[in-house]
Amino acid sequence: MGLFGGQLANVVEWNENRDDVIFYKWNNDEIKKGSKLILRAGQDAIFMFNGKVEGIFKDEGSFDIETQIVPFLSTLKGFKFGFNSGMRAEVLFVNTKEFIIKWGTKNAISIPAPGLPGGMPIRAFGTFTCKVDDYLALIDKVAGVKKQFTVDDVKERVITKVDQLLMKWITKEGKDMFNLQANAYDIGNGIKTDLDMEISQIGITITAFNIESFSYPDSVRKMQEQAASESMMGDVNKHMQMQMAEGMAKGNASGDMANTMASMQMGMMMGQQMMNSMAGTMNQGMQQQAAPAGDGQVPKFCPNCGTATNGAKFCSNCGTKLG
Repeated sequence: MGLFGGQLANVVEWNENRDDVIFYKWNNDEIKKGSKLILRAGQDAIFMFNGKVEGIFKDEGSFDIETQIVPFLSTLKGFKFGFNSGMRAEVLFVNTKEFIIKWGTKNAISIPAPGLPGGMPIRAFGTFTCKVDDYLALIDKVAGVKKQFTVDDVKERVITKVDQLLMKWITKEGKDMFNLQANAYDIGNGIKTDLDMEISQIGITITAFNIESFSYPDSVRKMQEQAASESMMGDVNKHMQMQMAEGMAKGNASGDMANTMASMQMGMMMGQQMMNSMAGTMNQGMQQQAAPAGDGQVPKFCPNCGTATNGAKFCSNCGTKLG
C-alpha cells in the first residue's frame, strides 16, 4: 500500500507478502518526488506505464525512485519530477517463491477396464508445485485485469484439467488397473508435462506433480484385501519354514523351537525304523523256527501246528514227520 509523507513522497512496497498470493498490484494516483521503492526477499517489482513493462527490479533493499529507478525505465528514463506533479505508473510485485498446492479429484473418474462396462471408478490426490516463470505472459493474461492472484486461482485451473489428464495417462500403455500406485511416478510425470503446457500460458510453470495415493471403491478394496489374505495363507508353510531356518541361524527362541520340532520329527523317524527292524527280525526267527531242518536235526517246534517236539521224530499233536 502507499504511505504518504507531507502529501509528497510515498513508499512503494508490498508489506503484506502472504504465502498464498502470487502477485500484488500497487496502484496509486502518482508516484511523488522523493518516493522510495522497498523490495523484500522473495519479491520482484515490475514498473508498468500504460499497460507496458518499463522495468523489472529484483534486488532487495530500499531505492530512491527518482535517482535509482527512473533512469532504468524504458520510456520514462528522462522523466522529471515537479514539486506538485508526480509519475503515474503501476508497480506489480511478484512473489518469486515456489508454491506447494494440494489437489484432489472432485468426483470419482471412470477408467476403462476389461469386464467393467462402466469402467473402474477411482479417486486420487496429491500435491503439485509451481512458480511464476514468464512475467510478460502473467501481465498479459492475468495481471492486466486482476489486482492480485492467489494459489487458489491456480488450483482452480489445475483441477479442471486433472481428471482428463489422469484418464489419459492411466490408460496409456495399458497400466495395471489394480496396481496404479506402482505407476504413480510415471503417471505424475506425464500429467506434469501436459499441465505445464497449459498453465504456462498465464506465465506460471508447473515444476512437479505428485500423486500420493489412488483410492478404489470399497468393494474393490475388500477384494484386494481378501486376495492378499488368501495368497498369504497359501504360502504359510513356506513362511514357517523360513522363520524356523532364520531362528536356527540366529540361535534364538525360534531356533530352539525349530530344533525341538526337528528333534521330535527325527525321533519319530528313528522309532519307526526300529519298529520295522524288530518286526523283520521276529518274522525271520519264526520262519527259521518253523522251517524243517535240512541236516536231519529235529526242529524244536512242529512246522505244521507249532507244538513243541521235545526231540521226537513225529509231532505228538498232528503226527507230522519231523526229521
